Amino acid sequence: MSSTPPTDRSVAGRLAGLVGEVFGGRVPVRIRAWDGSEAGPADAPVVVLRSRTALRRLLWDPNELGLARAYVAGEIDVEGDLADGLSRVWSLVRERPPSLPGVRDQLRWARTALRLGIVGRRPAAPPEEAVLSGEKHTTDRDSDAISYHYDQSNDVYQALLDEHMAYSCAYFREDPATDPGAADGSYTVTDAQRDKLELVCRKLGLEPGMRLLDVGCGWGSMILYAAQHHGVHATGVTISAQQRDHIEKVVAERGLADRVTVRLQDYRDVPLPAEGPYDAISSIEMSEHVGQEQYPVYAATLHRLVKPGGRVLVQAMSHPSAPGGGAFIERYVAPDMHMRPTWQTAEMLAAPGLELRDVESIREHYDWTVRAWGVRLEERWSDVTAIIGEAGARIWRLYLAGGGLTFAENRMGVDQLLFVKPLPTGRSGMPATRRAWDVTAC
Repeated sequence: MSSTPPTDRSVAGRLAGLVGEVFGGRVPVRIRAWDGSEAGPADAPVVVLRSRTALRRLLWDPNELGLARAYVAGEIDVEGDLADGLSRVWSLVRERPPSLPGVRDQLRWARTALRLGIVGRRPAAPPEEAVLSGEKHTTDRDSDAISYHYDQSNDVYQALLDEHMAYSCAYFREDPATDPGAADGSYTVTDAQRDKLELVCRKLGLEPGMRLLDVGCGWGSMILYAAQHHGVHATGVTISAQQRDHIEKVVAERGLADRVTVRLQDYRDVPLPAEGPYDAISSIEMSEHVGQEQYPVYAATLHRLVKPGGRVLVQAMSHPSAPGGGAFIERYVAPDMHMRPTWQTAEMLAAPGLELRDVESIREHYDWTVRAWGVRLEERWSDVTAIIGEAGARIWRLYLAGGGLTFAENRMGVDQLLFVKPLPTGRSGMPATRRAWDVTAC
């Protein structure tokens, strides 16, 4: 893909020329400017610049945050496959990191910006951007951070998620691209989420009458499934009022009040039950919200609340270099989130005395999960925009498109880490092989 020749003096032509200079003569997308002009490869997704404000944002924040703000505000759009457009840009960045221009080029670019009317005061951030106060990972700020993303509306999550309301990576038996069941619709993300929940139950060795604690229980997928299908007494804790309300409603509808309890409670405040420690603990994609400073407290809490011989399963995302997931995620999706390489998470969880017994990477499964959510978003676009507005829906579209790519391209990972709290004798009580939790024959 080559850039538009310098003789194209239209707005799009000038912009494509600048992009080509940054990326060594290659333009990854087609550009349509506010004056209707177009330039760039004809076979690429079209980036639509609806106003000069989009580029003004990039002058002030020439990074992911500037692009995200412009997209959320509707000043920039993409016609065609958004994930494909993001992937093309990222591929070029990997192959040829953008180079800083010399002084002469900087002056020439500045003249171009002046001619196009791009120079001006910094535009205000979209009002949807998260603004939190107080010290990170205090109980009050954690509550605000969780509320920002999870308390939007239960209706939004019901529109996007499967019937389990599982907002975490599913577990697919086969790659959907090669699975005939996925092609004919007989195996869906609902089935994959069921298989994930079944897998967690089997890894934890759940049996009827056991007591399960789910830390960060979301909309209750784990505790509801474990109670219904494995006969356990399940307790879930969350700091999202909307999640708590949803679970209580479902518990009443299914007649599970004698087996399922949900509490609006911070993990740091969970008491040791009168009956003694829990038989098993799950925590599915909640630990990312704990924070680096508080992670030892989180790990010690899991260790304190599980009985000797009991198992703990933590499903956690990982990132090698951007603990918060990047500026867009930190401002518009999950403020104060913190990730780290998997080995560091395992080390921190093991420190209080838990023994690591199994690690399973399900990175590609998150790409497949997010794609399914993205399809549902587009199918129910009008419903979602009616609930949270156009900007809110655009945040979700960008989040799902970009999020799927991070897992597909190995820039983020997700793993199930299984621990046991050994008995005083050192015995673990773990099965000799993984056969006990094979769900591929379900």
